[in-house]
Amino acid sequence: MKIIPAIDIIDGKCVRLSKGDYSTKKIYNENPLEVAKEFENFGIRFLHLVDLDGAKSKHIVNQKVLESIAKETSLSIDFGGGLKTVEDIEIAFNSGAKQITIGSIAVQDPEFCFELIKKYGADKIILGADCDNRKIKTSGWLESSDKDVIDFILQYLQRGIQNVICTDISKDGMLQGPSTELYKEILNKTSTQLIASGGISSIEDVEKMKEIGCAGTIIGKAIYEGKIGLQELQKFIKNA
Repeated sequence: MKIIPAIDIIDGKCVRLSKGDYSTKKIYNENPLEVAKEFENFGIRFLHLVDLDGAKSKHIVNQKVLESIAKETSLSIDFGGGLKTVEDIEIAFNSGAKQITIGSIAVQDPEFCFELIKKYGADKIILGADCDNRKIKTSGWLESSDKDVIDFILQYLQRGIQNVICTDISKDGMLQGPSTELYKEILNKTSTQLIASGGISSIEDVEKMKEIGCAGTIIGKAIYEGKIGLQELQKFIKNA
């Protein structure tokens, strides 16, 4: 199972939110590259990089952060936030993203996203299925939709998508454990390579995600708040 730390960016700084609420912003480091390098030093190979300014403004904003991390580390970066046009997606890939995550646009313009899958290949596109009470949310989690998370995932699996990041927004940043039952249901009802996100609070939570069959897990605030040490993650990766 992939261990995928998250770096969320506002104003070029490494921050975390609670339940996606921008008013809860907490800055953890003014230099995201420093954070990324530390992850790499502990044997981590993947990074989930989110442009929160981009998600809110609906176009890419923090591509320079992506570019610097891609140039200065060997981390395999998936990048999301505000990617709504081919131009922005090209900027993301040209700035060093190995994969991009589509979320809001996957709800709002499926046909456009189906074309993206054809253009770039399903291995380059991750579906972001961010939900609250099972309903997919968009635009930096500021807007709601009526799409059920399972139906949403199945719609894209039919078009070749395999990699899905599912975040239960009610759990995100709360350090109270992940939505294990929801992830079990997704794994039972779909054939997705599921990356669990939101609520991871201990190395035991990480072990649980591996046990139920997740392909990866994204870890954010638990690292920054010292609930999970990078040494613990290094040991997990080695043992895996």
